[in-house]
Amino acid sequence: MRGGLRSFSFFLLFCASSLTLAPFRLAGANSEGDALYTFRRSLSDPDNVLQSWDPTLVNPCTWFHITCNQDNRVTRVDLGNSNLSGHLVPELGKLEHLQYLELYKNNIQGTIPTELGNLKSLVSLDLYYNNITGNIPPSLGKLNSLVFLRLNDNKLTGPIPRELVGISSLKVVYGCIKQQPLWNYSYYGTI
Repeated sequence: MRGGLRSFSFFLLFCASSLTLAPFRLAGANSEGDALYTFRRSLSDPDNVLQSWDPTLVNPCTWFHITCNQDNRVTRVDLGNSNLSGHLVPELGKLEHLQYLELYKNNIQGTIPTELGNLKSLVSLDLYYNNITGNIPPSLGKLNSLVFLRLNDNKLTGPIPRELVGISSLKVVYGCIKQQPLWNYSYYGTI
């Protein structure tokens, strides 16, 4: 009888510890999956375009709107025109192999996280037609692979960071007023 009680107590302790640790295992302990799932939790998704974003999977490469390379690293987040609302999260800056961040024509609000400047492989940052406010972070000047930067039709304010001028690969830049090239005007501020 005593051995049975001890086994039952051990079983209860095991179950309780499993439940306590469960929140720390998002996306199978995959840091990219964790970052994307944090982003997903910041969004309202009335059309259920993110329904495949299951945090219990080993990695996010099987999620719709996510593309990965041969090493199962996230290279593309393609959620343009998806009727999403919410805000960008600093954790997106942890997607170190990300090349394309396509979030245009949604209702993304808030500011552009400084941490997006950590996306060293980023080729395209498309945030146009949202409700993004605040300044363009100078940290985006660290994106030396960036070719496309489209921020038009948002509510950005402040100066255009001089750091963006140093990105030699940058070919297409649109600001926030009527598809005008960013360098042709200042938008609610100066360079």
